[in-house]
This record gives sequence, structure tokens and C-alpha cells, in this order.
Amino acid sequence: MEATASWFSLQWFSLPILRSFEFQHGLFLYLLPLIPLFFGLRWLIGLRSSQKLPVAFPKTALKSNPVTWLRFIPFLLLALTLALLFFALARPQRTNEQVEQWSEGIDIVLTIDISESMRIQDFTPNRLEAAKDVARNFISGRMQDRIGLVVFSGDAYSLSPLTTDYELLYDFIEQIDFDMIESRGTAIGSALAVATNRMRDADEGRDDKASKVMVLLSDGDNTAGNLDPITAAELAHAYGIKMYSIAIGKEGKVPFGKDFFGNTRYVENSLDETTLREIARIGEGEFYRVSNKQALQEVFDLIDTYEKAEIKESRYRDTTDFYHIYLAWAIALFLVWLILKSTFISNVLVD
Repeated sequence: MEATASWFSLQWFSLPILRSFEFQHGLFLYLLPLIPLFFGLRWLIGLRSSQKLPVAFPKTALKSNPVTWLRFIPFLLLALTLALLFFALARPQRTNEQVEQWSEGIDIVLTIDISESMRIQDFTPNRLEAAKDVARNFISGRMQDRIGLVVFSGDAYSLSPLTTDYELLYDFIEQIDFDMIESRGTAIGSALAVATNRMRDADEGRDDKASKVMVLLSDGDNTAGNLDPITAAELAHAYGIKMYSIAIGKEGKVPFGKDFFGNTRYVENSLDETTLREIARIGEGEFYRVSNKQALQEVFDLIDTYEKAEIKESRYRDTTDFYHIYLAWAIALFLVWLILKSTFISNVLVD
């Protein structure tokens, strides 16, 4: 409405429009309270210094005449002129700011071990469920990154392609179970190969410089598959994939299910970190060993911090000034004041 309203429209003085303004020189607004103070002092000084002529009237002749109030109109017009002038000097304006953000994003494949040893309950409720919870938290902290899922035990399976549909990823994570792959064992080399192929197939249409990251989470040694993990890691590195490896689980006796009488059963657990460390070294990433869910969450938080996409931002500011409207009002009222100052209104008898 106000964009097309004439300058003399009273809508410019409505409260919603006045509240919508920003002021480039807001200090001038602090001068507004001085205007009534100035005219009040001027009236008091004039009242004390003006000469008075005592005239006696009968009481019946002393009647209030509304015409005498007309003498205040010029003062009111001058006060409004000053107020509008200060308001215009404060430079009311509106700024419409538009922000454009874009990012090349990062391709991330989460490669999760679902072998039988992931049922061990040194994590609550077990290693796999703890890994799923942390993976969900990791995905929720990403923005504009394509994330894929690979699960493996005796074989490897691409559960989800690289996607930015994080709700779909949550559904896939919820479906992860030990029975997804029939063959038993831990095929780390096959898992790395499947994740590498998934990234390679998704490279079409992407910037060659876009970061590619693989996060491998396992609790065992490579005991299955036809591909050596080190060879698979070197192949992934050749495609520019950065690899983080996480060894999950405690050493020694760990809880694993219940016996016939319902008591907690303990099994001996050991993990050779050599292969996982070498994978991280080849992939120019980091190796982590975690023994509880909190430590696992902290590792994923670290990876989340390290692998942030560079977000570029452009800002466009469109500023519109409205001071000329209030300046026009000030000039108009000043001209009216000049006219009235020379009329009888200024000379109405002061009692």
C-alpha cells in the first residue's frame, strides 16, 4: 500500500508503518522531546517579560471564548514542522536483505559392520544399535551433503545410494539388522570396494574437487571376502576418497547374550587394530579406538567437525529511503505557519 501512496496521505503516520522503519541517523529522534520543552520555556519567558495592562471588567463579562485558543495554532504548526524535520533527518528507511547460500557439499559413505560380533553388549544395548544411534545423530548434523550407507558381514551390500534425503537415510538405518546378509564373517575389503564403487558411480555431474569421505566402523579382523583390505584401501585412495576407520569394542571378557539359566554370558574379545590403522593411513584420514557409546559419539563429532563443506554466501541489500515524504510534510506545514503568522490568529487577545 505505502509504496504507491501519495506523500500527503495520512497513512504515513500510522503506527505499523512507523514501526517498520529503520533509521540511519537515529540520534535525531532524541531531539523530539526537546521540542515541547523549548516551546514551554519560550511561553514561560514570554509570560514573565510581557507587559500587562490591568483592565477592570464586571464578573458577568468574564466569559471563556474558544476563539482565544486559535492563537496556539501557529505554535503547534511550528512544533510539528520541527518534529517532522528531525524525523526526516533521522532518515527512515527499509532494507530488504536477500541471502543466497550454496555449497558443493561432501560425499560421505558410512560403512557399518553387521557381523555377529556386533551383538556383543559392551555397548548399550549392543554394538550395532549404538552405532545406528550415533550414525543418526551424525546425519542430522549434516547439511547439503550426500550420504550413502554400506553394510557388511561375510559380504558387503550397498544399502543406500548417496542422497541428501536424510529422512530416507533414517529409515534405512532403522532397517539395519544382523540378518540382512546371510554369509558370516567380516569382509572389510569387500565393504571398501562397494563403498568406492558407490562413490565412483555417483561422481557424474559433481565437481571433481568435491570431497569424498568414507567412515568405516568395524569390531573385527578381515575374515571373509575375496579382496584384501589394503588393496581395497589403495583403490579407494586412487579415487580421492579420504578414509576414517573406527575400531569398536573392549578387550577381554565382554557380555554376549544369556545362558540357559538367564545369566549374562561373557566371551573373550580381541581386536587386531593393524589393518584398520593401515586403512586410515592410506586414506589420509584418522584411526580411532572406542570402548563405549560416548567415545563413539565423540569420534563422530570430531569427524563432523573435520569434514565440513565450505558454504558460500552472497548478500543483496535493497534499501529504500522515506525521508523525503516527511520532509515534504515539514515544508508544507512551515509554509502554512508563515501564512498564519501574518494573520489575525497570532494577534488574538491574550488574557
